[in-house]
Amino acid sequence: MLGVLLLLSLTSLVALVPPPSAPPVPCRRCCDDLEPEEGSGAEPPIGVFSRVPEVRTYINMTILKGDKGERGDRGTPGKPGHEGPPGARGPMGSTGTKGQAGPPGDPCKAQYSAFSVGRRKSLHSLESYQALVFDTVFVNLDDHFNMFNGKFICRNPGIYFFNVNIHTWNFKETYLHIMHNESEQAIVYAQPSDRSIMQSQSLMLELELSDEVWVRLYKRQRENAIYSDDVDVYITFNGYLIKASVEGK
Repeated sequence: MLGVLLLLSLTSLVALVPPPSAPPVPCRRCCDDLEPEEGSGAEPPIGVFSRVPEVRTYINMTILKGDKGERGDRGTPGKPGHEGPPGARGPMGSTGTKGQAGPPGDPCKAQYSAFSVGRRKSLHSLESYQALVFDTVFVNLDDHFNMFNGKFICRNPGIYFFNVNIHTWNFKETYLHIMHNESEQAIVYAQPSDRSIMQSQSLMLELELSDEVWVRLYKRQRENAIYSDDVDVYITFNGYLIKASVEGK
């Protein structure tokens, strides 16, 4: 590598040395190419060309600009962008004006059912079961209570309240049931005693259409009886509708 560099250095020195046959080149100064000053009497340099000026092309685009063309057809819509975050809640609007009153509705038809009956005669049990029949009416809306067989018949399905009150007989047993159709629901019972007392029983029942509720005297096994007289009412049976299954319209 060192030899190559040495060889290149020698070659450049040889190239700088002019050959002996070439005519001598006069020495020139950096200012010899300039024109002599006017009035100096010196002649302008011979055989020396002046420097060619650089030419740059400039195009005035405002001259070449044409008239504005017509508006192009509208392009196809782009794909919708991603949904942005929800904005802040706006201020509450002003209260609107009051609307007109609607037409009056149909009056609501309330459903009622109630009875209250009593018995003024004493009753002794028989060899078989028997319904407790009443002879005095206090309340009997729409005759839902049948005074002939002593049974309440449901005309308005719903929830009912029932209550029975009896007076025991001295030295005799008292044994009754509140019945829902043919099913025993609650008992009214008192043991034989030398003193008569008042006994009571209450309950609520959910009734369907045509269901029956009544009081049944138990069949005779011992002296089973209830007491009353023609002066005062000791035996009562009451019932009324609390809430109908379907409200009337």
